[in-house]
Amino acid sequence: MLKVVVFDSGYGGELFADYLSEEIPTLEIVRVIDWRNAEELQRNARFARKLAENALRPYLGQVDLVIFANYLLTATSLNYFRRKYKKQKFTGLALPELALPHRPRPVVLATAVLGKTRAFRHYVKKNHLKPFILDDWPILIDDGELGNAKLHRDLQQVKAYNPSTIVLACSQFSDLFPEFRRFLGHNIKIIDGFEDTLRETEQMLGLRGIQKKKD
Repeated sequence: MLKVVVFDSGYGGELFADYLSEEIPTLEIVRVIDWRNAEELQRNARFARKLAENALRPYLGQVDLVIFANYLLTATSLNYFRRKYKKQKFTGLALPELALPHRPRPVVLATAVLGKTRAFRHYVKKNHLKPFILDDWPILIDDGELGNAKLHRDLQQVKAYNPSTIVLACSQFSDLFPEFRRFLGHNIKIIDGFEDTLRETEQMLGLRGIQKKKD
């Protein structure tokens, strides 16, 4: 049985591991979730890399694939890990490829630390995205404290922009699909990096799978 490690600092890692388990039930999935350092990992890219490396050390070279269920780590550290640990395969949740010629006014929901990265700035410019920074959401979601009042107050700013497409650039945000639908309507396209990462996982493991569309 192929063995895969999913690494993150919070609920988004659990969410992606569940998704991966449903899509490829034959995998043995090891969840390495650094809950203790969640806040620091989500706010400091260099510290996030160090924490990830320490947490993953027992698995490097021992598993078939390591997946970062964390857009920040993928954007800032994936190439670092691939260069340093050449005998270990790595992938991670990345900002999804977009084809939006007929979908004007796309937006992306992200955290401040991701928003400061070169990869994110390039992504926003390339795809003509309007960024909305929701920096307190990941910790609130992890703690189960993102209430409807706060959620709707923040989404009101997004709704006022009248977007046609929303990109979710934090794995925790993907758990809010039903709330986005109820508040923003069913005509808006909502995209995250889960399906792209699933396809890359299958390619790297030499598997042929069937992707389920969330939208």
